Amino acid sequence: MATATFTVSPSLSLNHHRSLVPIQRGVSLNSRIGVPTRFSSNGFTSRIRATSAVAVEPELRTPAQDVTEAELFACPICYEPLIRKGPSGFNVPAIYRSGFKCRKCNKSYSSKNIYLDLTVTSGTKEYNESKPTGTELFRSPVVSFLYERGWRQSFNRGGFPGPDEEFNMAQEYFQVAEGGILVDVSCGSGLFSRKFSKSGVYSRVIALDFSENMLRQCYEFIKADESILSSNLALVRADVSRLPFFSGSVDAVHAGAALHCWPSPSNAIAEINRILRSGGVFVGTTFLRVNPSAPPILRALQQSATRTYSFFTQEEIEDLVTACGLVNYTSKVQGGFIMFSAQKR
Repeated sequence: MATATFTVSPSLSLNHHRSLVPIQRGVSLNSRIGVPTRFSSNGFTSRIRATSAVAVEPELRTPAQDVTEAELFACPICYEPLIRKGPSGFNVPAIYRSGFKCRKCNKSYSSKNIYLDLTVTSGTKEYNESKPTGTELFRSPVVSFLYERGWRQSFNRGGFPGPDEEFNMAQEYFQVAEGGILVDVSCGSGLFSRKFSKSGVYSRVIALDFSENMLRQCYEFIKADESILSSNLALVRADVSRLPFFSGSVDAVHAGAALHCWPSPSNAIAEINRILRSGGVFVGTTFLRVNPSAPPILRALQQSATRTYSFFTQEEIEDLVTACGLVNYTSKVQGGFIMFSAQKR
């Protein structure tokens, strides 16, 4: 029988301490833990006394409490954590030189294309799965190249306040996730992924997109900035409806100007709800279907674009988000732009 006392510094966030009690395969742990905790706006102070003996099965592991560097990514087929072989570290060069394998189904995943491919079809030679027009458009190398060279800037005509202001707005919602893991889904060329990484607020940032060319373009921007290249940022190719993380392992999810491009927004938000820890935050932006302040010609063009994209009303977005199990929904609207936020129950 062993007794251990851990004292957590007030200056550190709860999210930094998910691995106080490491879990290893083949060895299980029975713990009786009392946690008197005092929370404050600057962090928390706690004193933990643990009495442990070998007894409990590994299935009792709580993912949100022991996310390690090696176990952050999960197999998109069976959602088991991946075994990593390669150099340590969570950054683009280290992950690029690593190999990943599912411990359950034995499927291997590589990062030979700069990004780590965690799609179900990863490694296939002949089969290439196509997506709806709105998704396939952004897989084009031309669109990927132009995205930060004029395409994204045109969004201000629809009411978007601009990347800097959008980032600041999102950061307000993400305050409860400081020190945690943030996934930027449908990251495109990494415009916001880079901002989240450079902020130094999050322990790890994952730039995730289905488009191979968007991720390659993201890398071109990253390699030009050594501070980002060596930072806590990873590039991952994945389907937003099949996110490669195990349940309750992520603190924050961001989706900038993406909801209207997803083949199934309901499936995507349900997946986001699954991977978020309790209290985790989802923040998204998109165009509204009706922008009353837009000139008639722009409204006509937007109506035409609904054949390619799925635009929503404010009420429909709230209904969709809450139907997928998220709570504490709130939103900010500016013309045809909406930023919304919700939390995992």
